[in-house]
Amino acid sequence: MKICFSSTGKDLGSMLDVRFGRCSYFLIYDAEGQEVKVIENRGQMAGGGAGIAAAQQIIDEGVDVVITGNLGPNAFDILKKSDIKVYRCGSTKIDSALQLFKEGKLEEISVAGPAHAGMGAGKRFRGGR
Repeated sequence: MKICFSSTGKDLGSMLDVRFGRCSYFLIYDAEGQEVKVIENRGQMAGGGAGIAAAQQIIDEGVDVVITGNLGPNAFDILKKSDIKVYRCGSTKIDSALQLFKEGKLEEISVAGPAHAGMGAGKRFRGGR
């Protein structure tokens, strides 16, 4: 089983990025060989369609599961049609998110979030809370 994490860094000690389409990296953990592959997210700098580009990149890697914070409607639809399960996890380290997944403690995302989650106006107000 290949498990993909949206990540801010390049190792299991990195923080999970709660943004899927605009995260910096994807860490792909192969549960069978316990190996980690790191790929740079091609969608992160896209002017539009970041989620679409990111989702296609994940499909091309043969991933079975995605663990992230938010998933916009385009990426959600593409991953769902490809039979890739997606689970929600808050801001934590990747190794902690992996453990939570193994323990069955993550919620499967069954409905897409808003487009551009974590971007635009929402980002401005986050720091003021």
